[in-house]
Amino acid sequence: MKTTGNTVLITGGSTGIGFSLAQAFSETGNNVIICGRREAKLQEAKAKIPKLETTICDVSNPRSRQALFDWTTSNFRDLNILVNNAGIQRQIDFNQGTLDLLDGENEITVNIEAPIQLSALFIPHLLKKQESAIVNVTSGLAFTPLAIVPVYCATKAALHSFTLSLRHQLSDTSIKVFEVAPPIVDTELDKGAREERQQDDRGIAPEEVAKETLQGLRDDQFEIVIGIANNLRQHPEEMFEVINR
Repeated sequence: MKTTGNTVLITGGSTGIGFSLAQAFSETGNNVIICGRREAKLQEAKAKIPKLETTICDVSNPRSRQALFDWTTSNFRDLNILVNNAGIQRQIDFNQGTLDLLDGENEITVNIEAPIQLSALFIPHLLKKQESAIVNVTSGLAFTPLAIVPVYCATKAALHSFTLSLRHQLSDTSIKVFEVAPPIVDTELDKGAREERQQDDRGIAPEEVAKETLQGLRDDQFEIVIGIANNLRQHPEEMFEVINR
């Protein structure tokens, strides 16, 4: 797939992997739109990359997703790449019953419901383009779960499964469906939980994920599994024991 001259929408694009993807797409000659919940973070991103188009969107809210689709397709009719990147990760101990589960953001609505609805909304628009793509950002934990973040892992496994089915359904259309499965990445995703666990490994830089993603798109590598995420994919039983010690 060509990686220049596109119009790209990235959810959760103001920080972390999303911002690095926005930077990489922008630097390679694409028009990039990012959305996020926090106006301040969107403005910080635009200050770093003035060419970015930004809009506020809470992807956990179905009405906000619809509003994002309406605004984007009205103002950027050339949009041909949707990157479902927004995600949250929470530690949940089910020994506490519903205490942890209900005390925080809903990973299910953000991590799996949002990309499913956004894909459904944008597909009729993308079908009209000569070349288009949906890029779903999952995780190495989609293949081998880390037990302390069980709902996150389940949502990423579900998104992996959804991506496989979507790719098959759209195989005879102009829409290419990609999956990006990074390993641990040095971002704010876990909201400081690594420090609480005294975890020394901060993961790879988000810029590395962006670099490999664009290369994978160029090569039509539909499953872009990065770094040690390959071990989690290829040796799930062995790696489950290793990462959950």
